[in-house]
Amino acid sequence: MTFIYLAGPDVFRPDAEAYGESLKTACRLHGFEGLYPLDNAVPGGLSQQDAAAWICRANLGLIQRADLVMANLNPFRGAEPDSGTVFEVGYAIALGKPVWGYVDDARAIAQRVAHTTQAGGHLVDEQGLLVEDFGLPLNLMLACSIHVVRGGPGTCLAELSRANLFSNR
Repeated sequence: MTFIYLAGPDVFRPDAEAYGESLKTACRLHGFEGLYPLDNAVPGGLSQQDAAAWICRANLGLIQRADLVMANLNPFRGAEPDSGTVFEVGYAIALGKPVWGYVDDARAIAQRVAHTTQAGGHLVDEQGLLVEDFGLPLNLMLACSIHVVRGGPGTCLAELSRANLFSNR
């Protein structure tokens, strides 16, 4: 069985547990076993900091157990993906695991972020910071390290299934 860690800010949804179950069901329909961050229940009686550390260790353990990571990299509270999800993607890459990310809008960053063009052709956002202009839908460190799929988790799972990454199992 191929285990997929289901990364993303979906754990912040009001229906996070039910949504996680729907993701895991979708995984099973494609022949995978989904590992969702909320699969582990935080022990009672922990301080806020100890609970946070426990959640971090538990999620890192799920990523270690997984064969690959599928990440929701849609913008979260701004123009960029959730920072926790991005950390999980980087951790999986450091472990040598394949990472597939999905985005609803695969247009280049420069097409999605409001900007002006400075002399010399440099794009800058409202804060005066450079906007990446490589034609990629995500920051180059993500886009050049993972497989990016336009669409939702179902589309990503279907493409993962067709890719047959673990056919020798």
